[in-house]
Parts: sequence; structure tokens; C-alpha cells
Amino acid sequence: MKSLSIKIMNNNLKFKKMKEYRVNKNTNNNPGGHNEVHNQDCKYYDLISSYEELGYHPNCHTAVADAKRKGYSKADGCKECSNECHN
Repeated sequence: MKSLSIKIMNNNLKFKKMKEYRVNKNTNNNPGGHNEVHNQDCKYYDLISSYEELGYHPNCHTAVADAKRKGYSKADGCKECSNECHN
């Protein structure tokens, strides 16, 4: 089930779809030893065998920040699904 966030602005409801994210615990295949953060629409999402769920986020920036708070100091966004957060 997908989650929605509701934002009330000027008495109008605005809906923004949030995506589910996970961080890859395995850094072996990632350049620079990064823990890649993927969203539910990523072609790699279901292929990751060792991961930690990050839950629903409005964007990759908050998902990567969450991964870093959870101890993945070298977390960054996947080039395919979270390119604006990819280093």
C-alpha cells in the first residue's frame, strides 16, 4: 500500500505521493564504497539482498539523510532512481 502526505495550503488540500526507500548494506559493487539508497520504483529495489528499510520519504534527500542518521555515513542516492542525490 502506498502512503500519501497531506499538506494544507491556503485552505486547499495538496497531495504528494511518498515513496518507500531502502539502503543497500552491501558496498562491494558500489563505486567509492557507498551505501546506495533506492526507492520503490527502482529496477534494483527488489534485487538487493542485504538492505535496511528506511520507510516512506517525500524525496531522496530525506531518505539519504535518514540512512546517514542510521549509521550509513557514506550513503548516497542510486544513479538510476535517486540521481539528484547521487555523488
